[in-house]
Amino acid sequence: MTLTEDPATTAVEKEVGKARRRKEDARLITGRTTWTDNMVLPGMLHMSVVRSPVAHGKISSIDVSAAKAAPGVVAVFTGRDIADEQGSIPCAWPVTPDMVNPGHPSLAVDEVNHVGEGVAVIIARSRAAAADAIELVDVDYEPLPPVLDMEEAVKADADLCHDHTQSNTSYHFVFDAGEAGTGTDTEQAFADAEVVVSRRFVNQRLIPAFMEPRSVVVQPQGDNYTMWSATQVPHILRVMLASVTGVPEHKLRVIAPDVGGGFGGKLQVNPEEVIALLVARRLGKPVKWTETRSESLMTAHHGRDQIQYVDIASDREGNVKALRVRLLADMGAYLRLITPGVPALGAFMFPAIYKFPAYRFECDGVFTNKVPTDAYRGAGRPEATFAIERIMDELAVELGMDPLELRRKNWIQAQEFPFTTVAGLEYDSGDYETATQQALELIGYDELREEQRRRRESNDPVQLGIGFSTFTEMCGLAPSRVLGSLSFGAGGWEHAAIRMLPTGKVEVVTGSTPHGQGHETAWSQLVADALGVPFEDVEVLHGDTAIATKGLDTYGSRSLVVGGTAVVKAAEKVIAKARKVAAHLLEANEDDLEFADGRFSVRGTPGASLAIQEIALAVFAAHDYPEGIEPSIDADATFDPVNFSFPHGTHICAMEVDTDTGFVKIRKYACVDDVGTIVNPLIVEGQVHGGLAQGIAQALYEEAVYDADGNLTTGTFVDYLVPSAADLPHFDTGNTVHEAPGNPIGAKGVGEAGCIASTPAVVNAALDAVRHLGVSDIRMPLTPERVWRAIHQGGDGGDRAAAGTNAYGGASTESTTGVSTPASSLGGDR
Repeated sequence: MTLTEDPATTAVEKEVGKARRRKEDARLITGRTTWTDNMVLPGMLHMSVVRSPVAHGKISSIDVSAAKAAPGVVAVFTGRDIADEQGSIPCAWPVTPDMVNPGHPSLAVDEVNHVGEGVAVIIARSRAAAADAIELVDVDYEPLPPVLDMEEAVKADADLCHDHTQSNTSYHFVFDAGEAGTGTDTEQAFADAEVVVSRRFVNQRLIPAFMEPRSVVVQPQGDNYTMWSATQVPHILRVMLASVTGVPEHKLRVIAPDVGGGFGGKLQVNPEEVIALLVARRLGKPVKWTETRSESLMTAHHGRDQIQYVDIASDREGNVKALRVRLLADMGAYLRLITPGVPALGAFMFPAIYKFPAYRFECDGVFTNKVPTDAYRGAGRPEATFAIERIMDELAVELGMDPLELRRKNWIQAQEFPFTTVAGLEYDSGDYETATQQALELIGYDELREEQRRRRESNDPVQLGIGFSTFTEMCGLAPSRVLGSLSFGAGGWEHAAIRMLPTGKVEVVTGSTPHGQGHETAWSQLVADALGVPFEDVEVLHGDTAIATKGLDTYGSRSLVVGGTAVVKAAEKVIAKARKVAAHLLEANEDDLEFADGRFSVRGTPGASLAIQEIALAVFAAHDYPEGIEPSIDADATFDPVNFSFPHGTHICAMEVDTDTGFVKIRKYACVDDVGTIVNPLIVEGQVHGGLAQGIAQALYEEAVYDADGNLTTGTFVDYLVPSAADLPHFDTGNTVHEAPGNPIGAKGVGEAGCIASTPAVVNAALDAVRHLGVSDIRMPLTPERVWRAIHQGGDGGDRAAAGTNAYGGASTESTTGVSTPASSLGGDR
């Protein structure tokens, strides 16, 4: 006897949770796709930018006559030529009502404020001709003193970055938990504390260094314009360009073709995008601009760049009592799209996973004559995590406690979720103990501690250290009402549409615009499960404002949590529409229908069923259709989250430090992350690995450095050290799963986790290796020279002695017990 299975009753293997290879990889990896710089349009002209070689100065004169006469040059425009139409690059996040925004012309008119700022553009028939003509533009500058050091910039007698402002401070942002009603009085908590530890930390300036340089092509068609741009945010870019240039939004189409990475560096309205649109409008010709790698490092926005004064209070048993944070955040010369909001966003994450009764955060946004800062992977959350995880280690040293035990004593317990923090956030779900225990097992913690003991006892020149980072982050940006309360200029919703085609195939239109995250694969898996159609039959469309007409794009680990949820919601609407048609065709009551594995069946009536693809064809024909209902089962949905989601994890790094040379090497790295429901384990693993690479790079390799005249001295990949695979260790990774209750997928977001958690784990490990030698801090990145100096000469290995004073008169690294004057004490110096 042969057993056969009824296809109508056989369970279909679920896609969610399957490690699918990404659909998009074949074209992305081979380059057989459309990058913006690949585009060639009939009659296309090329644009190059004349950039300032001085950090701060008045423009005395610009002579473009020789450039205009050069072979192949069609036109030359200076800032003054377009002054009446270029407007100002928008800033969408005025974090305080009195925030100072100096304005940011796409081309400087009277004054330049950082090296690399554009002062003129060359338009030529070839890229080479445009580049050659740059050398023929003669610009005279009247140099002004550059403002480069934040701690000097906030002093009352400091030179001004902008002479039309009263100071170099853009804003002063304060969050006080006592005043907000989410905590107790911070100053009283510090006054009553038995132990206070104060530190000054530096989060150095970084460069996103995406794979594909920025590029833009603009094609005019009468009074309509199509722009192709290597951007993360085509929808936001369209709105902002319309507001800046006066081109009506409905006359402007923005397309982000396949984009080679972004990391927040392409979450921007770039001056070159504005200029290209204006030039195309003036000349009536297609215009293209693609930056060189040196231009990218010098002029694309940078990230991080904070000086953090952190005070923590506890009792002698290690129960934390209060946290106080004072930031100086470098805005650079101008406020870009979300520049001022980055440190303000991080403000809510400094308390991290710990149960602080009291908390106060203050931040000054400071102008300097450097490239503006803005979003970089994690955007405020990595900076906050670094500070809290470093200060927890410092408190453990002061108390003579094991750093992991201090964390265990103070973190939120699994049974306490959902938990409202002192910063007012409601953490949704998690279990820090389980994640930590798994990470300890992965790395072989007990064996490493024993090896560390042996090395110390034998005075081995290569010492071993172990560092922890137990972190959480707020992602899935974001509830629109919350963003509104923070004065952000847009919402946090996302849109999706599903089109059921008569052949049974499915088109998914998403407002989330990928730049390497794997949307096409993950979205196909979600829809395949929701509608019961084959994974291969789903096509995902994105990145074109004429196709995906609504959207808020991709950043802040929001794609799956918000954009993916919109897709699921649209699928639910498709099923609801299809149910009505199925009931009509099957001559059944809607309430008697069951939908599973892509088929509607009549409860209690074997064999009476219809696949959703059959319904799509029936709707297309519309020969037999319920009256009073339009012949379509297509649907769209907009999802606005009710809360952030809060992935978490424990990262542990074992680090070897050669005390003779200062050379550091990661011996082992283990992490266990909880990102909620995992749709595709392969994509999650890739995101974690990529994030780890960037977080470790901040700890060990990357730093944007300016000289005393404001020149970027790390303007090539010879000087700006991006690690390769050979520079990174093997990663032992794992996951726990606690679903996020705020979305039907249960996902929490994974794009930033590795980048947020890894930096303090690495630095804490290096310090653990050499702390017995008297080292309490090492300035990032941990170059051999800095490590050696910290060991043999004291201080943090950087330019500033560790025992010095900060700009506010407090001790930079001094630990104190009892009542103290903390490092962030403002006194009368502000």
